[in-house]
Amino acid sequence: MLDNWLVAPTCLPLVSRRCHACAAKRFRTDGRFRVNAHHKAIDAWLLALCTGCGATTKLTVLERVDVRSVRPDLLDRLHDNDAALAAELLQDPLVRRRNRIALDWDGAWRLDTGGPVRTDREVIDVAVRFAARIPVRPVRLIAEGLGLSRAEVRRLVTDGKLVSAVRLSGRLSEGFTFTLER
Repeated sequence: MLDNWLVAPTCLPLVSRRCHACAAKRFRTDGRFRVNAHHKAIDAWLLALCTGCGATTKLTVLERVDVRSVRPDLLDRLHDNDAALAAELLQDPLVRRRNRIALDWDGAWRLDTGGPVRTDREVIDVAVRFAARIPVRPVRLIAEGLGLSRAEVRRLVTDGKLVSAVRLSGRLSEGFTFTLER
């Protein structure tokens, strides 16, 4: 029987960027946007607050774009301060590259195993899905889902009792499967 696990975000991740006012390295955002029009051109920014001093920084979403080229639904979502749009834009590699930011997902996700995992079975097959591109170490996910320590999970991998088609060291942000043989 295949168990399905889901890694889902619980809130927006922190933004890793140095604050110009206090040199802190993290900003939090709650999905607020600032939109500014200049005749036929429009600018839009996602606002983020420094976790150290509360200073505001603007993450560029649109810059001097012709108003007619912006989809009306996108413009409505910007004006409505849509938190789901903020999550989408933070996931966008172009927005992250343009603003020179990285995301800090610590404490911003949860693992849903669909109930307690029955570890009394001889073979446990698990498919892990990601609701968003959250970089997590598979060893950490497996340890949390099975109620084991990370050292125990690493030992199971080296003993060949825990196998997967993907490399279990490093970080993953896409779905994978694994099999545990007791």
